[in-house]
Amino acid sequence: MGCRNKFGMTVKLYHPNEPLNQPMIQKKLKTTTGSLTVAIPTSLNELKLGQLMAMQATENMTDLEAIHILSGIPLQELKQVQSYAELQVFNEQVLALAIEIKQLYNSEAILETVTFKLDGKPKKVKVMSNLSVEPAGAFMASRDIIAEEINRHIALHGQDNWQESFNPSLQVCSQVLAQYFYTKVTGQPYDEELAAAFTQQVEQLPITQSLPIAKYFFLNFPSLSKPKTGFWHRLYRLWNSVLAYVSLKLSAISTPLMP
Repeated sequence: MGCRNKFGMTVKLYHPNEPLNQPMIQKKLKTTTGSLTVAIPTSLNELKLGQLMAMQATENMTDLEAIHILSGIPLQELKQVQSYAELQVFNEQVLALAIEIKQLYNSEAILETVTFKLDGKPKKVKVMSNLSVEPAGAFMASRDIIAEEINRHIALHGQDNWQESFNPSLQVCSQVLAQYFYTKVTGQPYDEELAAAFTQQVEQLPITQSLPIAKYFFLNFPSLSKPKTGFWHRLYRLWNSVLAYVSLKLSAISTPLMP
C-alpha cells in the first residue's frame, strides 16, 4: 500500500508488521573493467542500523558514499562506473527512504519480536512489554552508558537546559541495545565484555526493529532525566536534509535545459 507524494512518486506507508524479505532495487552498471550490479534497499525493513550509523558518521556525504553505504559495494569499485548519470536512478529511492524514515520517527510502535542471525540461523526473540533490562549487570551497564553519554554532552555544551540539546549517537544506541539483547539472544550468562561485543549483531538489525526500542530507552530508561528528544530531532533533520538534497537532484534532472 502506498501514496503519491508531491514529487509524483508512489511512497510505501511504513507498517511495523511489513514482511522483511522485500526486493531490493537493482541495476547493472557499465564500468571501466566490465560491469557492476548495484542493489540498494527499497524499504526501511532492509535498511540496517549499521548502515544508518555509517551515514550519520559520514560528513558531507556524496552520492557515491551514500550508494556505497546502502549497497555495501566498495567505494573504489563504484568510482569505476563509466557514466555518473547511471547512478542517478538511485536518487529517487533514497528520497523514498527519507520519507519512510519520517514515518518511523513519528511511530510509537515496537515489534513484539526481533529476529537476529546467530551462527547463520535466524533467532526470534520476544521483546518484553515493559522493556526492562535484565539481569542486573546489563541494567547497570546500560545505565552507565547513558550516564556517560549525558556527562560527555554536558562537558561539551554545559549543564543549562542540556536535555533539550542532548544528542546520543547511534553508536551509543547500539551499545545499549547490545546490553539489552545479549542474554536473550545467546542464552548465555551475562558477561559485560561479550555483551559489549554483541553490537556487531545489533547493527545488523533493520532500523524498523532497532530504532523504536532505542528511542524508548533514551526517552524513558533509566530516569536520569526526561524527556531526552534531541537525538530524534537530529535524526529527523538528517533525513530532512537527505530529502532536500535528493529532491534538488531530481529537480535538476527533470528540468529541461534552457536553450
